[in-house]
Amino acid sequence: MDNTRHSDHRPASDSHAGHNMSDMRGSHDRHAGHSVAIFRDKFWLSFALTIPVVFWSTDVQHWLGYTAPSFPGSTFIPAILGTVVFVYGGLVFIRGAWGELADHKPGMMMLISLAIIVAFGTSLAATFGLFEIDVWWELASLITIMVLGHWLEMKAISQARGALNALAALLPDTAERVKGADTESVPLSELRVGDIIFVRPGARIPADGTIVEGAADVDESMITGESKTIPKAQGAKVIAGTVASGGSLRVSITAIGDQTALSGIMRLVASAQASGSRTQALVDRAAAILFYVAVVSGAITFTYWWFAGDKEHALIRTATVLIIACPHALGLAIPLVIAISTSLGAKNGLLVKDRLALERARNLDMVIFDKTGTLTRGSPAVSEVAAAPGTTEDDLIARAAAVESNSEHPLAKAIVAEAKRRNVAQLPATSFESLPGRGARALVVGTSVEIGGPRLLTEAKITMPPEVEKRTTAWASDGKTVLYAVTQGRLLGAFAVEDEIRPESSEAIKELHELGILVAMITGDSKTVADSVARQIGIDEVAAEVLPADKASAVKRFQAGGKKVAMVGDGVNDAPALATASVGIAIGAGTDVAIESAGIVLVRSDPRDVVGAIKLSRATYRKMIQNLVWATSYNLIAIPVAAGLFVRSGFDLPMSVGAIAMSLSTIIVAANAQLLRRLRLQRAP
Repeated sequence: MDNTRHSDHRPASDSHAGHNMSDMRGSHDRHAGHSVAIFRDKFWLSFALTIPVVFWSTDVQHWLGYTAPSFPGSTFIPAILGTVVFVYGGLVFIRGAWGELADHKPGMMMLISLAIIVAFGTSLAATFGLFEIDVWWELASLITIMVLGHWLEMKAISQARGALNALAALLPDTAERVKGADTESVPLSELRVGDIIFVRPGARIPADGTIVEGAADVDESMITGESKTIPKAQGAKVIAGTVASGGSLRVSITAIGDQTALSGIMRLVASAQASGSRTQALVDRAAAILFYVAVVSGAITFTYWWFAGDKEHALIRTATVLIIACPHALGLAIPLVIAISTSLGAKNGLLVKDRLALERARNLDMVIFDKTGTLTRGSPAVSEVAAAPGTTEDDLIARAAAVESNSEHPLAKAIVAEAKRRNVAQLPATSFESLPGRGARALVVGTSVEIGGPRLLTEAKITMPPEVEKRTTAWASDGKTVLYAVTQGRLLGAFAVEDEIRPESSEAIKELHELGILVAMITGDSKTVADSVARQIGIDEVAAEVLPADKASAVKRFQAGGKKVAMVGDGVNDAPALATASVGIAIGAGTDVAIESAGIVLVRSDPRDVVGAIKLSRATYRKMIQNLVWATSYNLIAIPVAAGLFVRSGFDLPMSVGAIAMSLSTIIVAANAQLLRRLRLQRAP
């Protein structure tokens, strides 16, 4: 996506992507302003120039037993082309070292620069006859390998930010704005809140809005991670960047630019990738210490071999120590894992606002769920039906739904929804009448039918059949709402209505238990209702009849004894509780991505994603530790070898091999971080 387009729609990508490279700590922050392409071009040209340098090297000719073509000036080919490689490929490191000096933060660029300057000085001295050893081929090979390592490193980082780049590419270039009976194509920057836009089948929706006409199946996988499309009709909200299929839409714009859900998600992804972590702070200190260790080791190496009489190798081994001590792998160990884990989370509907929250998630002892809207759907649904003798369930539901079809009450909608779910016959109803405090009444196929609570039976003095009474008593003891249907002084049957438990909830709790984590629930409902839900889905502890203002106190009670707890809620009245918990997790539908009180935002209303967040936390931490152990162990072992500790045993590490070892260590760390992508957080629909 072109960087000059619709600037008001892409603040996250433009403002963050430009400095994201510099924000990410470690080795790559010294390359701010450079692109992957720059290092790619530098590598290939340096590589092409290095081939003749190596080919005409006297040492290489001697080792491989061949003689290079000789012509006037051929002896100077290694020196001339080696100098070109030094200037073309090496200056980028020297500029980086200058920046480190200016910041008073000597680090990897300083080490690389010291190494190539020592190697260049040694090579130049050899050309003028001060030494007998020809090292131009080593210098050219060294710089080429270093540039290759940086190219691969920056490529890996760029790929890790793929989720952010992919989000930035989702918006179309233009939108079709409705103007009277016609439409006009306009740049996104000209759209305003309240405009009506026309979205054709298969097109991306250019801004957040509400459907005012039309219906379509909308692919929201870029927001939710779900592959299946969602049917949308008049009144439904749509999100910028999602794809309409199977129908055209007219959408009234409700948000543009910074305010869209897509921009909010991009800001979260970018800030999370740029945010630090406790492990990163440790790495930063280790990398700073390593610079001084490398310089001291280099000085000791030079002094020892110089006074041992091996002056040529003193310089070469010093350069090798400086090269092999470069904390490339150490600098890449954590930032690359952070970038990949954040991208992986975003692709699976997990938005990490706070890196520390994700780190803490691996040590959780308990997850606390808010009941309404989190474990349940937050709307009533018919859970059981009991027909009186002489009436079938379908007839009972058909008559009750006919009455309730004229009502807007949530309980009425639950009965109508159950009739649609069972596909029962639709009966006509007339003379609808609301009965305040009791229910509703209407004529169904000419017969009066009334729907209501227990008061309806009491006033009508209707006797309940024993089998129905047994079931309704059990429903009431479980905290369910019981509704009765009556016609002409006779009971048709009863309905149990409750806040429907999400089908995913029991699976989420089972998986949390498998991870060794306890599950608790906070709700404002009665203890009877709360205990019923807890029994059905396997919750360990319950805090019932808790007012919204007291949820934070309830979380503190669960934290007694030093327990690390996560609170999962909708981010609205749960804000204080989310902030009190060790990890605050907001669950929502993907449009409110700026919930300040939560460290992690789940864009889907699926409690199983809490399990995904914990698994991501644990996998991320494992990769961080693996990379950290490898990077530090490599330097501890490699520096003594490069200093010539085993020369007396017949093993000497050439400078170019040292560069290869250093680059290989970086590649190993990068490859190990990439393995994190194999983590599967999504489930089959």
